[in-house]
Amino acid sequence: MEASTTIKKMLAGNRIFVPTYQRAYSWDTELEKSNLPKQINVFLSDLEEYNRSTTKSKYYFGHFLFEERTENKFGVIDGQQRMTTIVIFLSALFTRLKQIRPLTEKEEESFEDIIKRKSTYRFETVDYDKQLFKDYVIDQIKKDKNRLETESAKRIVTAFDFFTSNLADKDESYLLKMLDTIQNASCTTHPVKDESEAIQMFIFQNNRGKKPSNLEIIKAQFMFNVHLCGGEEKEALIEEIKTRFEKIYKSISSIEYRINEDDVLVYTLRVHFNSLWETNAVDKINKLLSEENPIPFIKSFTQSLATSFEHLTSFFGKDERENLEIHSLITLGGIGIAMPFIIKAYKFELSIDQINQLCNKLESMVLRHRLIGTRADITSRLNGVYKDFTDENSDIQPIVDRIEWMKNVSSDSWWWAYWNNNELERSIQGDLNHSIAKYLLWKYENHLESQGKSGYTPTRFDKIVSPELEHIAPQTENPETGYDSYDEEFRNQFINCLGNYLLLSKSHNCSVGNKPFKEKRDSYTHLEQQREIQRMTTDNQTWTRDLIQERKDKIIEFIMNEI
Repeated sequence: MEASTTIKKMLAGNRIFVPTYQRAYSWDTELEKSNLPKQINVFLSDLEEYNRSTTKSKYYFGHFLFEERTENKFGVIDGQQRMTTIVIFLSALFTRLKQIRPLTEKEEESFEDIIKRKSTYRFETVDYDKQLFKDYVIDQIKKDKNRLETESAKRIVTAFDFFTSNLADKDESYLLKMLDTIQNASCTTHPVKDESEAIQMFIFQNNRGKKPSNLEIIKAQFMFNVHLCGGEEKEALIEEIKTRFEKIYKSISSIEYRINEDDVLVYTLRVHFNSLWETNAVDKINKLLSEENPIPFIKSFTQSLATSFEHLTSFFGKDERENLEIHSLITLGGIGIAMPFIIKAYKFELSIDQINQLCNKLESMVLRHRLIGTRADITSRLNGVYKDFTDENSDIQPIVDRIEWMKNVSSDSWWWAYWNNNELERSIQGDLNHSIAKYLLWKYENHLESQGKSGYTPTRFDKIVSPELEHIAPQTENPETGYDSYDEEFRNQFINCLGNYLLLSKSHNCSVGNKPFKEKRDSYTHLEQQREIQRMTTDNQTWTRDLIQERKDKIIEFIMNEI
C-alpha cells in the first residue's frame, strides 16, 4: 500500500476491515434541513461543491492509518468513518448508474476494485454489523429496519437510504463526475505491522469527522501499555482487551442514544473505586498507568467497564421496557448522580423488584436536585451510604432510609435540608424547566387516570405522541374572550406555572396555538388532564387565575404526596 495514493488504488486488490475492538459506524445523517449539518450531509455537500468549482487539484480524503495483518489484509485504525461512508456512497452511486444503463467494462472494473469482486468484499465493518453492511449496502438485500439491533446498523441503513434518495434524480453526467472525483481522490496511508505503533499513533491522531472519545483514548492507552509492560502475557492480554471492547462497543451501539459513553467511563470509575467523588477519568487513569506495573489495574478496570456497559444495556433496554419505575427515572433525565447506584445494584445481582424500589427513591432525589438548583453539594450527602453499599452488604434499605430522611428532615438541619419537602414545594411554585414540567404532568396524568379504577395500567411517557408543553392561557395575550386580564400579576404569577401547563401532542399544540379558550377547550379530549380542564370550566367557559391556582394546588398536592 503506497504512502501517497488514491482511493481506488488503496482499495483495489486489498481487503480492509474494521477491527472488532474499534468503534462501530458513528456518522449521523440529517434528513431535514438543519442549522447544524451532520457528517453525512457535509460529506455529500463537500463533494458537490468541489465538482462545481474550477479547481484542478485532486479532492483530498485525508490520512488513513492501518494495521497490516497479512498480505493485502489491513485493519483500519484511523479513518474508518470516512472509508465506510465512501463505500456506502459509491455503492449507492453504482446502483443508480445501473438503473440508467449497463456498466461499461471500465466501470465494472472500478466496481470490482472498490466495492466487490465475486465473493470478495473490499471493505467490511465491525463483525456485528458486517452482514447487514454486505446485505443492505453492497448486495442490496432489503431488511426490516424495525429489527435492526444496533444504532450503528441504523446509521448505515440511513446513510445508504440518504445517498440513494439524493442520487435518484441525478443524471449520468453527475454520476460519472462524482465517481471520477472519489476514485481518483488523493489520500495518504500509513500501514504498520507493529500493533503498538498503530495504537500509539492513534492516541495522537484525531479522526477528521469525530474527535475520539475519552473511552477510545483510554482503550488505546491500555493496549499500548500492555505492549510495553505485558511481558510474556502480552498477546493474551491484548486479546482479552480486544474481546472486552468488542462487547463494550456493541453495547454502546445499542444504548448510545440514551447515555454518553464517557459518562459511563466516569460512573465505572466511581463504582471501581467505590466513591462518588471520582470525576476526571482521564487524569485518574493516566496517573495509574504511570505506576511501575499498570497491568493489574488495566485488567480489572477493563472488566469493570465491560460489566458496566453490559448492565446498562439491560437497564436501558429490556428492563426499561418492562418496568415503569426504571422508565420513569430515565424519563426524568439528569440521572448522573443515580447511575453508580444502579450499576452497583446490577453488579450485586439484586432482584428487579429491589432495582425498581431503588430507582423510585433515586428518582425522588434526582427530581429535587434538578428542581431546587441549590449550590449545596449532594455528593457529600450520599457518598456515605454509597460507599457502604457493597457486595458484602448489598441491602438497599440504608439508601432508601437516607433519601427519605433527607426529604423529611427539618429545615433547622441546614446541612441536610436543601432537598427537603419544604424546598421541593417552594421550587414548584413558579416557572419550571419545560422537560421537568412535562415529566411532572405525565406523572399527574397517570394519577388522574388511576382514580377509581382497579387494575389500572399506567401510561408510559413514550406512548404520548410527541408530547409538548401547552400554555392554556397563551403567553401572548389574545384579544378574544376566554382568558383572565393580562395584568402584571397574571403575567408574572400565572402564565408560567404548573396550573397553566398542559400536555399536548405536537400536532395538537400546533393546531390550537393562540386560539380563544373555547376553541382550545373543545379540543381537550385526548388525555385525562385535558378532560379535567373541561370539567373545571363547565359552568363558566373562561380560564381564570382562580382556576389556574386551583389546578396548580391539586398538582402540587399530588407531587408532595407521591414524589
